[in-house]
Order: sequence, then C-alpha cells, then structure tokens
Amino acid sequence: MVEKHSLDDLKSLSSGEAGVTAAPIREPQIDAQGRSYATGKRKNATARVWVKPGTGKITVNGKDQSVYFARPTLRLVINQPFQIADREGQYDVVATVVGGGLSGQAGAVKHGISQALTRFEPALRGPIKAAGFLTRDSRVVERKKYGKAGARRSFQFSKR
Repeated sequence: MVEKHSLDDLKSLSSGEAGVTAAPIREPQIDAQGRSYATGKRKNATARVWVKPGTGKITVNGKDQSVYFARPTLRLVINQPFQIADREGQYDVVATVVGGGLSGQAGAVKHGISQALTRFEPALRGPIKAAGFLTRDSRVVERKKYGKAGARRSFQFSKR
C-alpha cells in the first residue's frame, strides 16, 4: 500500500525538523611553519604563494613588492584580497612568480593570495569568493595561425 503525504507533512519536513544543517566550515590548511600555500595563475604567469601571520610584508621573487611591482596599480591589484577581507597588515606574503609580463604576474599573485587566505582562514571564503578573486581568469592571448599576419588579421590584399 502506498502512503499518501499531505502538503503540511512536506512543509514540516522542509522547515528544519529533518535535521538539515548548514554547509560545514572547511578545516584550515596550515603547514609545519604556520603558513598556508596556494598557486595562482593569470595569462601565462604562475605564482606560488605562501601566507602567514605577520606585519603585512609582501615579498615577490626575493624583492619587496614596491621594487618588483613599481607601478602603483599593480600593487593595488595585489592588495585587493586583503582589503576585501579587512586583513590589511595582518599577513606576510612570500611569492615566486614565473612567466608572462608584470600585469599577468600581479594577477597571478592576487589569485594565489586569495586562495591561500581562504585556506588559512576558511571563514574569509565568502567575501573573497563574492568579489570574484577565487576564479582563475582564463583569458590568454590567442595564438597566431599560419597564413595570417596575426591571430586573425590577414595580409594586405593585392589585386595585382
């Protein structure tokens, strides 16, 4: 015999009486030195980033961020995850970056910092994800095709 449920029964089940819980908070991923690691990518640049509690010092390829990224806009890009999370000056960052140009490298470091912050402090995942910093920007330069002057541009047409 098939049981028939009324709508009231379904409402009582969906109202939380069935033991529905919120999504569990992730465990922090911290190594033996008290750091959290993540990889960030942008264009052809790849950044390996370590985040640990400190005074806000950011080191990129062994140099201070103001030396490596001389343009203020690039430094602004790197510090965006800390501003969104209200954690400016609370973490030290050590990053090694390879490939691409300075703009792509700054984007890769930003992506890596965002990932590492969420691994160090999982509660920050919400605001950082809402800002779109955890998503890898997959736009890369289109490759040149044979028979073309560039990726899409043709050679100049000559009638004779």
